[in-house]
Amino acid sequence: MLQPDLTYQLLRNLTSPVVAVTAERRGKENGMISDAAVRASIVPSVPRLSVYIHKFNYSHDMIFETGRFGLHLLHTMQFDIVRRLGFFSGRDQDKLAGIPHHRGKLGVPVLDDCFAHFECNVANVMDTGSSTLFLGDVVAVGRGAAAELEPKGELLTASYFRNTMPAEWRLEYEAKLGDAQQIAAEMSRTIKPVVWKRS
Repeated sequence: MLQPDLTYQLLRNLTSPVVAVTAERRGKENGMISDAAVRASIVPSVPRLSVYIHKFNYSHDMIFETGRFGLHLLHTMQFDIVRRLGFFSGRDQDKLAGIPHHRGKLGVPVLDDCFAHFECNVANVMDTGSSTLFLGDVVAVGRGAAAELEPKGELLTASYFRNTMPAEWRLEYEAKLGDAQQIAAEMSRTIKPVVWKRS
């Protein structure tokens, strides 16, 4: 018999590095945090990545409607970015205010400081019930300005963040995770076929 708690804890080992996902729609910018992004091609001339975005995230509809997003690998000195983009909703505040960034080739926000960034056009999508898997064609890449001069830290992973986040963040983190899991559970049973139409 499947043990949900044990299964979830084991599945946590499959998480990707912590990434910041950015989007822009009609002049409004937003950023969020995910630990569900992977390389989706082994062909150097066809670079692709994929990322799962929950439908209740503000960035979801921005990406779905525009067909473009930025994805940033973060380093271990960027806990402040994880908190800023991951603990609050872009519906309530401008999460990128105060975070140095610029518009990239596709018009999406690109963080000035990161381990690396990728700008993507959506190539396809898959509905997963509570989230959408966005397959992105990578059209521009780069390293953060600071990383080009001297790396500030190692690649930030989900397990590293969970194990070393400031103690005063833990209760808030766990509460927000629990809320997200409850919302996702209600949405996860219904999966709809989606045909992606490029804009």
